[in-house]
Amino acid sequence: MIEKNKTPTLFDALFPIAVLLTLLSLAVYFFGDDSSSGPNQIALMLCAGIASIIGLKNGYQRKEIEEGIIKGISLTLGAILILLAVGSLIGTWLLAGTVPTMIYFGLQILTPEYFYVSCTIICALVALCIGSSWTVAATIGVALMGVATGLDASGPITAGAIISGAYFGDKLSPLSDTTNLAPAIAGTDLFVHIKNMAWSTVPTFTITLIIFLLLGQSQDPSESNLQIATLLASLDQQFFIAWYLLIPLAVTLFLAVRKMPAFPAIGIGALTGALWAILFQQDLILSYAQEGLSTLEANIMVVWQVMFAGVALDTGDKVIDNLLSGGGMGSMLNTIWLIISAMTFGSIMEKIGLLERVVKSLMAVTNRAASLITTTIVTAFGTNCIAADQYIAIVMPGRMFKHEYRQRGLAPQNLSRALEDGGTVTSPLIPWNTCGAYMQSVLLINPLEYAVFCFFNWLSPFVGIICAYAGFRVKYLLSGSEQQLTDEEPQRLPKKLRRTL
Repeated sequence: MIEKNKTPTLFDALFPIAVLLTLLSLAVYFFGDDSSSGPNQIALMLCAGIASIIGLKNGYQRKEIEEGIIKGISLTLGAILILLAVGSLIGTWLLAGTVPTMIYFGLQILTPEYFYVSCTIICALVALCIGSSWTVAATIGVALMGVATGLDASGPITAGAIISGAYFGDKLSPLSDTTNLAPAIAGTDLFVHIKNMAWSTVPTFTITLIIFLLLGQSQDPSESNLQIATLLASLDQQFFIAWYLLIPLAVTLFLAVRKMPAFPAIGIGALTGALWAILFQQDLILSYAQEGLSTLEANIMVVWQVMFAGVALDTGDKVIDNLLSGGGMGSMLNTIWLIISAMTFGSIMEKIGLLERVVKSLMAVTNRAASLITTTIVTAFGTNCIAADQYIAIVMPGRMFKHEYRQRGLAPQNLSRALEDGGTVTSPLIPWNTCGAYMQSVLLINPLEYAVFCFFNWLSPFVGIICAYAGFRVKYLLSGSEQQLTDEEPQRLPKKLRRTL
């Protein structure tokens, strides 16, 4: 008889991961950019089945595994509600002229050679103020992607700039949920955590800005002037453009600054956009409406339809049609499918102890502070890949490594910074992660295309590892105290003092 909840072997833990990586690679090989539209979901569900069989082999009951899946998926319900609200928001803002107005003014203000670096700075400042990379991407990010089309700039590079800026601001904002979660799990103060992160995060962001500045210098302003003029004329023709059409954006950002949760804030922004569409875009609404409807019926029906199906322009101008069509809750269903599939696999892996088994194996090879911090960063990134959620990538490694940091006399802000370096910022780089799926649904660029240009996001783990091995801002504690002792490793301290650590 199989022993109840037998400890999994390393082979048990690695086999589903190996199969998943193989299937995901095959999905990209066979389906390319469409791999997230079904193939990845099938790969994740197949591997969830393999993990379930391993769990049953090790003594877990089917009901226990199902409960783990339900619990894991329930953690993403907030993200799913936000996705649905974002779909409606994009739809109503397109109909209201809010997004077209942002694009219109952006084309007049931003120049091609400084566009990428400007995107990064704008998104960083807004995210720093509101503490949400998701809200930034769904509002400012959508408009900047439209401006990129008008300037003939690269979509993947623009998406990389938006995400780099958004995650820098998110990472350092005291309003951010992940920035609050990491120190809470590690056991340190929020502002101690932010201050400690800034030592590595600000230089990384500076390098990112320099790279985007250099990339922008390759843009030829003369080539985009004609396209900008044509696009501005088309926007004027199709939409009523005015500064007060930006009020739905201002309302949404104000609510975010006031720390209203993302779902109601974005939902109110969507409803404000619907009201603004009725007030200022009557010609557009009536052109959408079926014949024979009264003005009141046309307004209700079109706004209602846009909230679930989005906008589908047919002006004869392909650039305008592609640029300003989209949105609606329905556009988010594929992303939700991906998130549910990924969380099913990740939840099973966590429930039956396979993730914990991998982490324990990694901890066995850590023999000094630098290797422990590096292992934390790598584990957080790996958890992002396997569990497909940045919150799990912070909570699980944080919970498992916390005791080890304390045992080695390491201050908890070292752990919280490593969790952010490996967990928070790497999440949008993974197509099946909740953040990667979200960014693709909002910015309409596959993570496989934009990931290489998210310089801040993939530089942050490397800079964190370099700081660890250089001993830069690695803090130690006195025994049984939260008091910082020194940046030096205990081995370099006098013997008498080492005994207290």
